[in-house]
Amino acid sequence: MAELRVLLDGLGIGESPRWHDGRLWLSNWLTQEVVAVGLDGTSEVVATVPTTIPYSIDWLPDGRLVATSGPEGLVLRQEPDGSLVTHADLSGMSGMGGMLNEIVVDGRGNMYVNSQVGVALVPAGGTPRQVADGLAFGNGMAVTADGATLIVAESHGGQLTGFDIAADGGLSAGRAWARLDGGHPDGICIDAEGAVWYADVPGRCCVRVREGGEVLQSVEADRGCFACMLGGPDGQTLFVVAAEWHGFDKIWDQPRTGQVLTARAPAPHAGRP
Repeated sequence: MAELRVLLDGLGIGESPRWHDGRLWLSNWLTQEVVAVGLDGTSEVVATVPTTIPYSIDWLPDGRLVATSGPEGLVLRQEPDGSLVTHADLSGMSGMGGMLNEIVVDGRGNMYVNSQVGVALVPAGGTPRQVADGLAFGNGMAVTADGATLIVAESHGGQLTGFDIAADGGLSAGRAWARLDGGHPDGICIDAEGAVWYADVPGRCCVRVREGGEVLQSVEADRGCFACMLGGPDGQTLFVVAAEWHGFDKIWDQPRTGQVLTARAPAPHAGRP
């Protein structure tokens, strides 16, 4: 079992880690900031998101940062001058339940945004529409390297759910990609062997599974693991954002126990994000 090491301490609650431009980027819930972290542990605030909680981040093909403004039902876009504008307003999409969570942009520039109950597609240059429903607390999402499958973590469903991606970006054939035998998957990423790493808050761990649910590897932490991402120069560093968790009702009162942890992974990053 690989050993997790602390790269950065003192975060609020880190979420949505992404390896981008040689650094790990993440959203820091309690400070409404997007933070970039170097491999030497230095950090920089690269954006401030004026929202209740900036849940998740990704990038458009032209390099502009996008972030979900979760409670407001918006996807925000950072312009070259640093200003934030509304990229998509999903607040009126009744089947999404009003609260946005994760975001992932595929290789064609199509954006998938989920909530606790559904997935919306924001197509490149098109009109947003809902493309999946019935999720049991939708959380992390990833697109496979071939662009053919969207994998969604269902935290309350105890499984990773796969959807076929159509030519127009629509989703179909939702099925259990991996049942997790008591796991509570949160943020996820994919490696070059087609396995998925998922973070588990109550389990205080990150677990690597293949399609079908076989557990290949796990790493344990002393606090809840919210999300994970593969990155580094060779793509084989597993980054984990972890923090103590006492529930949403105490989120603003709890101390800053957030950390970025690292471990060596057996296979490099693949897919998106």
